Amino acid sequence: MAKKQQIKCSFCGRPADMSEVIVPSALNDSSYICAECIDQIHDMLKDYRVDNKGKKNEDDIDLSSLPKPKDINDFLNNYVIGQDDAKKYLAVAVYNHYKRLYQSKEDDVDIEKSNIIIVGPTGTGKTLLAKTIARYLNVPFTIVDATVLTEAGYVGEDIESLLTRLLQVADYNVEQAEKGIVFIDEIDKIARKGDNPSITRDVSGEGVQQGLLKLLEGSIVNVPPQGGRKHPEQKMIQVNTKNILFICGGAFDGIERKIAQRLNTHVVGYSSSGSRQNIQRDNFLKYVSPQDLKSFGLIPEIIGRLPILTHLNPLERDDLRRILTEPNNAIIKQYQKLFAMDNVELSFTDDALDLIVDKAIEHKLGARGLRSIVETIMIDAMYEVPSSKIKTFTVDKDYALKKLIDANFETIAQQNN
Repeated sequence: MAKKQQIKCSFCGRPADMSEVIVPSALNDSSYICAECIDQIHDMLKDYRVDNKGKKNEDDIDLSSLPKPKDINDFLNNYVIGQDDAKKYLAVAVYNHYKRLYQSKEDDVDIEKSNIIIVGPTGTGKTLLAKTIARYLNVPFTIVDATVLTEAGYVGEDIESLLTRLLQVADYNVEQAEKGIVFIDEIDKIARKGDNPSITRDVSGEGVQQGLLKLLEGSIVNVPPQGGRKHPEQKMIQVNTKNILFICGGAFDGIERKIAQRLNTHVVGYSSSGSRQNIQRDNFLKYVSPQDLKSFGLIPEIIGRLPILTHLNPLERDDLRRILTEPNNAIIKQYQKLFAMDNVELSFTDDALDLIVDKAIEHKLGARGLRSIVETIMIDAMYEVPSSKIKTFTVDKDYALKKLIDANFETIAQQNN
């Protein structure tokens, strides 16, 4: 008696009893395909159709579908108060970045990328601008800190670790990462430490700037996927930085003196008094130039690769007052949300808000200091109210002032200054 032939999948050889279902061929009775192979073929077809039909060619992208500079600026206005010049520069740079990505490869005109450097005092919104614009973008975006970077071979992070973060955001999709945007914070901390390079090796200053040149300009970089030199056995990933937009930000503390010196040296003769009257002495950053960055300690090569220079204005009293209440993520709204989770309605009087702003200005804390002041005022209430039966809680000027005095805020803030 002939042995009964076992039915198997003609593709993978899986027996019929190991598959959910096995489908016979309409043309050949001895050919079958199992459910698992059908699922794999379905997935392959889906990916193929997305890549070749569902996705437009970069050359065929309709620019009308891209976010316009005004749209980006309007979105930033929901979260960032003031700083109109910086928002305009950022919006235009991001829009042009998109257009570069979708430029036809056959185009004779090669549009170069315009990396940006933002100069502004601490607490004026440099990092907030970067974080906010990241919400709006459809390209990988990461914020990295320049203070931890050192030359290769020294303790600290390698310069290539900037791209490791971008790869992680892009789920290690190299093609997507090569279209991303990197915000390098605290760029002023890698300024040249001194004019005499022979005293010590400047491994976290000029050495880092030299290493950044190839990234900013555009080159193929070997990036460690796990970051750092702690895994020497790992296989490097090659990333082309030609289409990666770099935005740098820094406080450049003390650069105002260099700007003032430059403005004074250009003013000589009988016309000096008239020229000096036009200078806003309370905001020297308005007149910042690449020459001032060079005097501060950035090397000319890196300044040339950051062609767009903009500044953030010091926050005025009205700006700080609006920051407290107006943005979508306003500080007061955050505390009201925290209390609302305990079914407590929190409110602040106008006098209390004015006091908070005055203290931030008095101690030169900037927008970042507003939160520390409010936290000092609210800490006792946040401790006691959840355990009580209070349904409404109002913070007035007297309550706020008492809590600041009790916490020795005045003494601590003066010592920090």
